[in-house]
This record gives sequence, structure tokens and C-alpha cells, in this order.
Amino acid sequence: MQRDIRMRGRNAADEGGIPLFFLMKNLLFSYILTAGMLLLLAFFLYKFELTEKPVSIAIIVIYIAATFFAGFVSGKKLGSRKFLWGLIMGAAYFVVLALVSLAVNQNPDTLGQSFFTTFALCAGGGMLGGMLS
Repeated sequence: MQRDIRMRGRNAADEGGIPLFFLMKNLLFSYILTAGMLLLLAFFLYKFELTEKPVSIAIIVIYIAATFFAGFVSGKKLGSRKFLWGLIMGAAYFVVLALVSLAVNQNPDTLGQSFFTTFALCAGGGMLGGMLS
């Protein structure tokens, strides 16, 4: 009976399981954060008539910031192997991003040269967020 009461207070990370619901919720919030930052970028693009270079840099910063946030929150919540959880969150962010891009464009060639660079930015941003949590 006492063991049962102690087990109720534990989460999936304490028991060695993967807290899938938490990770999915965290990933969803990082995409909501991405959407908000992209809307802000669109406003700046409209208001200040930005050129392609600052917009490209801003998109890279948005990828890194969103994955950093996801990795940071995951590392804080899960406690152990923080860098690994951050890396997983960054990689999951990239996978969803690539799948949506393929679904919209329906041409694998559109991922092109920036495929691995974008993966490295997303995975690295998530891992950095996990390490700093």
C-alpha cells in the first residue's frame, strides 16, 4: 500500500519511461512560438521592406530560438541527460518542419542544400537549450 502511494507522485521520467505527452506538448508550444515570431518577422518585412539577407538570418534565429526553448524546458522538466532530451526535441522539431515542407511543396528537391544545415541548427539549438537548463 505504501509503495503504491509513493508511485503515484512520480512521473514517467522518474520511472525510466519516456514522457511522450510532455514532449509533444513542448514541441507544439515551440511551434506556436515559431508562428508568433514568424508573424512578427512578417510585420517587420511589411513595415520596413527588408531585403532577403536579414529575413534569412531572422528565420535561422527563429529556428534556433524555438528549439533552444524546447530543449531548455525539456531539460528542466526531465532532469537527467538534459543534452539528449534537448537534442531529441531539436531533431523532432526538424522532422516536423521537413514533413510539412514536403507536404506543402510535394517535391523532395525543395529541401535542397539547406537540409543538413537546418537539421544541425535545430538539433544544436535544442541540445544547447538542454545543456543550459
